[in-house]
Amino acid sequence: MLVGNTEILLVIALVVLLFGAGKIPELARSLGRARVEFRRGMEEEK
Repeated sequence: MLVGNTEILLVIALVVLLFGAGKIPELARSLGRARVEFRRGMEEEK
C-alpha cells in the first residue's frame, strides 16, 4: 500500500491543527527517541 502526497499533506495539516506549529519539533524529537529505543530493544532480542 502506497501513501500518496495528498494523504501525507492531510496528515501534516491534521497534526498542525491538533498540536499547533510550536509543538511539532518537540513531537518529532519524541518520535525519534522512541524509534531509537525501539531499535535498541530489537537489537537486544537478537
